[in-house]
Amino acid sequence: MTAIMVPEKSSPGPRCWLILTFTVLLQCVCVAMAYLYFTSELQQMQDKYFKTSIACFLKEDDNSWDFNDENLNDPCWQVKWQLRQFVRKISLGTYEETISTVSDAKDENILGHKITSWESSRRGHSFLSNLHLRNGELVIHQTGFYYIYSQTYFRFLEPENDSTVGVRKKNKQMVQYIYKVTDYPEPILLMKSARNSCWSKDSQYGLYSIYQGGIYELQENDRIFVSVTNAQLVDMDQQASYFGAFLIG
Repeated sequence: MTAIMVPEKSSPGPRCWLILTFTVLLQCVCVAMAYLYFTSELQQMQDKYFKTSIACFLKEDDNSWDFNDENLNDPCWQVKWQLRQFVRKISLGTYEETISTVSDAKDENILGHKITSWESSRRGHSFLSNLHLRNGELVIHQTGFYYIYSQTYFRFLEPENDSTVGVRKKNKQMVQYIYKVTDYPEPILLMKSARNSCWSKDSQYGLYSIYQGGIYELQENDRIFVSVTNAQLVDMDQQASYFGAFLIG
């Protein structure tokens, strides 16, 4: 009887391992190529942005700083705005460090006595948009035309020991000045308002107020402040004495 020989089937193991290894290598190659591609694209974008930013500063600046649609969609305007904000932050820090010596030197060239402190609650009664208050001065953030206004309230109390008619009838001149500080060596007088008072010999106190306002063109980093005569008579109550400005165009 003849025996029938059945051929042995080859094992699929080596072939599967070969396919798996090839697949893994192919995926690694694809990942590496993708990484190199995106790295190259990112580098090109950074180089392009850097060159564009440099070009923005090299060309003439004829744009305003208004937040309109045209400016907000302009990459050059956005770059300049960010740099401008950074420079302003640095310059304000430097200004805070030197403001005391600067104000002392300027006070010798003004009339009256500078008001260096307004109550913190004054923010509720004054317009502080596009500016901030520092050492009694309003610092301008944006060039434009501003309406500047101020009121000072004078309260006179008759001392008990000053009962003579001559003292009671003595005139007191009350003057309010509003100054602007620029790159010019001395402060520039913008407005002045005055009034005389003569209290009755029978009165023990007197109340007077001075208000003035006007429209002036101010440049970025200009400063404005108020000075008065007879500063000891000024009542700094928040409802009586105030100082502010707001941009009108």
